[in-house]
Amino acid sequence: MSTFDEFPSELHTPSASESDVDQDVGVGLSDPHVAQSRRRMLDLVNRLHSTGKSSFSVQIDMDLPQIAVIGVQSAGKSSLIESISGITLPRAAGTCTRCPTECRLAYSNEPWKCNVYLRFITSPNGQPLDQVRNEAFGPTMLDKREVEERIRRAQRAILNPSTPAKEFLHGEDVDPPERQLTFSSNCVSLQISGKDVADLSFCDLPGLISSVGKGGNANDIELVKSLVTSYISKPSCIILSTVACETDFENQGAHHLAKLNDPTGKRTIGMSVTSSFDLHSDLQCLIGVLTKPDRIPHGEEDRWLKYIRNDSEALDNGWFCVKQPSSKSLSAGISWKEARGEENEWFSLTEPWMSLESNCQSHLRTENLTERLSVILSELIAKRPVSLLPEIHEELQKHLRNTEVLIQALPKPPSEDPFSEVLHLIGAFTRSLSHHLEGTPASDGLIQSIRPMQIQFQRAIRATAPDFRPYERSEAHIRSLPEASFLENEEHFEARLEDNGKEIFIDEVFDRAQFARTRELPDNYPFVVQKGYILDVIKQWREPSLNLFDAVQRTLSGHLKKLIREHFGHFGRGGLQQLVQVVLTEHLNKCGDRTKAQLNWLLEIESRPYTLNTHYYSDYKDKFLAFYRGSRQSGSSGDLIRNLQSYDPTRPHESTSFQESIAQIISALPKVGITGTQAADLAKLLAPDPMEPALAIIAGVRAYFQVAYKRFTDNIPLAIDQEFVKGVERDIEEVLYSGLKLSGPDGHKIAQELVQEPSTIAAQRDQLQKKLARLNTAREELLHVGI
Repeated sequence: MSTFDEFPSELHTPSASESDVDQDVGVGLSDPHVAQSRRRMLDLVNRLHSTGKSSFSVQIDMDLPQIAVIGVQSAGKSSLIESISGITLPRAAGTCTRCPTECRLAYSNEPWKCNVYLRFITSPNGQPLDQVRNEAFGPTMLDKREVEERIRRAQRAILNPSTPAKEFLHGEDVDPPERQLTFSSNCVSLQISGKDVADLSFCDLPGLISSVGKGGNANDIELVKSLVTSYISKPSCIILSTVACETDFENQGAHHLAKLNDPTGKRTIGMSVTSSFDLHSDLQCLIGVLTKPDRIPHGEEDRWLKYIRNDSEALDNGWFCVKQPSSKSLSAGISWKEARGEENEWFSLTEPWMSLESNCQSHLRTENLTERLSVILSELIAKRPVSLLPEIHEELQKHLRNTEVLIQALPKPPSEDPFSEVLHLIGAFTRSLSHHLEGTPASDGLIQSIRPMQIQFQRAIRATAPDFRPYERSEAHIRSLPEASFLENEEHFEARLEDNGKEIFIDEVFDRAQFARTRELPDNYPFVVQKGYILDVIKQWREPSLNLFDAVQRTLSGHLKKLIREHFGHFGRGGLQQLVQVVLTEHLNKCGDRTKAQLNWLLEIESRPYTLNTHYYSDYKDKFLAFYRGSRQSGSSGDLIRNLQSYDPTRPHESTSFQESIAQIISALPKVGITGTQAADLAKLLAPDPMEPALAIIAGVRAYFQVAYKRFTDNIPLAIDQEFVKGVERDIEEVLYSGLKLSGPDGHKIAQELVQEPSTIAAQRDQLQKKLARLNTAREELLHVGI
């Protein structure tokens, strides 16, 4: 985003009367008394913003001087920026140092205002964007007290790029449980203007790190390093290297980064060098700042005083030392004026700082640092315009390229052969539709979206299984039915169904079978009993089937709308998109009617119990019969059967009356000619279970359910896929040609109406083409002034 897009282009030196009226006087670099001469020098830059004839008025986004504060984490960078700018930065733990916070200030005759933007230069996965994206973050602020919270919210949005920014803007002012990114090169940009605002930029950069904690990302080390380098490598950047006195100087990450980036020492932070501004100047714009002097261990002050005296790592501008408020003072809401007072008192009363030579005293306190920065900044701005024309030309070329990209991004202008173009669009759409209906590997593809619905349908049908209980209703309060273990391996979603009042007890099945008998012989029961239970289940299958169809219909309709928008949304005035939507909605409804008829047919044929899958049916019936029979026996004669099975004649020391009785019975049997009898065989002497016929009935019904529900949960999704999903593409081109009336006698006329360009796009195209012409004219004008 260009400066001239955000701020007034006319900068001027305020009069004395204007200054007298101002009530909110800036601090540090924002002090109007400090900025007076610099603003006069910026008049030259302002004139260069409008190059050539007044009718073309081309403005260039200048690379205004910028202050970048670098150092390790917790080196006091943010506090330093606040002290020299008068702007309050957020104090949320960790967040405010994890992405750049850039502040671009410009003088204006208008009252103070601040706009916050999110500038994205990389995608959420860290890949560079083809084009930098700037997003406004909230309305314009007219009250400085609102800035801190707005910045804090904006930083959360930067660190969580996959979440819509408006959720952080309007939501609660709290940090999310987890951040999507630990660090980001994307930036929170503040654009501030006002009568007492200086024309400059400053930036709070993430602190340099040399390691990451457990679970951290090692790539963050290089990310922060490259991010800092991208700022300090700019010719107009004034670099403040913050060094915390609580850490050895040799271990400071900024010092190490400087050596890596400039082995020759021409722009090295913390060394006595001349900064290389190439064409701009030979000024020194490197300043070392010592922070947290109150944390120097007693007796080690001399290690740091040598920097203040410029005896070590000497700089032409020297080293400065500042003391910022403590965390306790910040929490208490200390004002800027109070903080400066505390700082002055500390340096005035604390040894050895209070006893330093007078020339060194000028390098203590934030006020002295601010004054020195103002001098450096003014000299830099005064020097730069001498050789700005090549830079302006380069910026102009950049705007030319960007304008050409914007023109190319517009929809293609109307074709001279609209009929062929419409046919081409329809062909491309139908091919894309066929591809999506067949299935794409994308996680949000159509088939992937439908699959969970099919699984939910399968679960719903499985939940209609008849809940037979192999015991009488009178025993329901003391008996329960265990899991059918043989179903666990084949039904991975098998879950224990809660008692819902739909249990069918064995005595009820037996009574129903008895009532159904007509002329059958004893122990024979009509098939109508089993069929009745089966139909009771089948009746429950209609609702889940229609629910699945409705869900698939909504999903397919949504994907279809998206495809229509992608292929026709930027074409013409939008009429083609609307017509295609209407035609295909009607086509979708017809496919839906055919599909529902097919579903009704499948439900109808299930009303007649039938299967040729006799092997699975018999296998399930045997398993369920054994399951129900075993469960029933464990309740009625369970103790006796368990005792017979546990009888062991080889353990006489465990003799009980039961053991003795069983031994007598087994020993007496050979006397009547019965030999080889085991204790467990005596269970066969128990009376037959009168409910055995009912057990056979429920085992048969339950076995048939397993066979029927598995084929049904395949057939319904297959029918929906064949008749509805894949059915949409059948004769799709013919449907579109007919629905759009392209195959009629007025086809060419209709196509011409459909391709007419919207007036807004036409106006935008015209505006960009005029802008391109202005930029080209400005380039020609620059050639006449010396390039």
